[in-house]
This record gives sequence, C-alpha cells and structure tokens, in this order.
Amino acid sequence: MSGRTLLDWGAAGARHLPREVGVAVVVDVLSFTTTVGVACERGMTVLPYQYAYDSAQDFADDHDAVLATRRDRRDRHDRTSISLSPESIRRCVDPPRRLVLPSPNGSTISRLLRADGHAVIAASLRNADAVAAHVQRDHPDTVVAVIAAGEQWEDGSLRPAVEDLWGAGAVLDALAQRGRTDLSPEAWATVHAWRGVAVGASEALHDTVSGRELEALGFVDDVRVAGEIGASEVVPVMDGENYLAAR
Repeated sequence: MSGRTLLDWGAAGARHLPREVGVAVVVDVLSFTTTVGVACERGMTVLPYQYAYDSAQDFADDHDAVLATRRDRRDRHDRTSISLSPESIRRCVDPPRRLVLPSPNGSTISRLLRADGHAVIAASLRNADAVAAHVQRDHPDTVVAVIAAGEQWEDGSLRPAVEDLWGAGAVLDALAQRGRTDLSPEAWATVHAWRGVAVGASEALHDTVSGRELEALGFVDDVRVAGEIGASEVVPVMDGENYLAAR
C-alpha cells in the first residue's frame, strides 16, 4: 500500500480496499451524496439502499421510513414527494424524518463499505472541505480511502464519471491542505485534476456527460445544487444503516 490516504473507484474498488483502511469517504456528486447532504441539512436520517425497488418498499416499512420515488417518475412540480434529487428535498414542504434512498452507485457502495466495518462518510463538492476537517479532527491517524462512485454501463461495469473525480479531488486536496500529505499517487493525481478545474467547476459540471444527461431529463436544478461548491458544513456519517449529520 503506497500512502495512507487512497483513491479508488466504484463498488469493485470498495470491495477491494486494503484491510488497514478505517475511514471510507463516498463521492457521488450527481447525485447520491449531494442528495444525502441536503437531506441531512434538513434534519433527515437517510437509509441508503441498493437499486432494487421491488424490495425497497418493504425495507422502508420495516425501518419506519419513507421510500424516495424514482427520479424519472417524480412530478417535478409536486412539492410533497422526494426522489434521488437534491432539489426535491430542498423544495419538499413536509420532509420525512427518515428516508430510504436507493441508488445504483453511491447508495450501494455505502452499504458495502459499512458491511465491511469501515466508518463511512458522504462527500460532495458542497461539503468537501467540511468532510476533510471532520476526518482530520476525528480520525487523524486513520488510513482513509476516498471512493469515487462513478456511473455504470448497461452491463453493470464501471463508467468513470469526471464529476466524481473532481469531488474526490476536492476532498483529498482539502485533506492535504490540513497536513495529510501521505497521499497515494492515484490520490495526488486526483488532487491535480481538481485543481485544474476548481475555479470553473460549477459551470463545467453542466457540461459533463452526467450533467448533460440530467439536464436533458429536465433536472438542471440538481446540477446547480451539486455545483454549490463549499456551501455546506454538514458531514453525513453512517451510524449503523443510517446516514446522520455528524455532531
């Protein structure tokens, strides 16, 4: 293992982390970890769930929680329903106390990491600096891995997503600036990728493949929320099966 602060990708990367890793930071900018952050800002508890809607309702019922609707089936003018959309949570007039949030990438990765015994934190461009501050305060001597979630091709294989590379780089850069300089070569490369785009990242986010896909589906507001760089001090951490705002 080269370095004590690592970078890896997707569910496969999460499954193959070195045993020494104690803290795993999940980055899924468009949109799981951004959505989790906004939900925790509103005082909600988020239960990640794999992307399997046939069983998700039973899981929600068993955990006294509301199941988020599928984003592509949500009425964007309905201010009472929530989906895998940070804007839907921000606009919801009566947010639930507990929310089950299925997603194929960030949610699934979060559950894998927690099942393997890691401390799990959700990071995005909105709270990257706050996440780094939390890690350095509460886990200064712990081996840390930042997992860029990426997307999936039709066959389930990893489709690297540049927005998650940037989000991971933002977290790693903030860690390095706080004195954590033992980054692996992959982590340092990610930092340099972030530094190259940081000044215009909010605008560049709209031109990523994922950003264009969301805008084509009518979810441009979700891209805007994800691009609110440094806007949040809330750090979602997993406690059992739940994401809660760190105290």
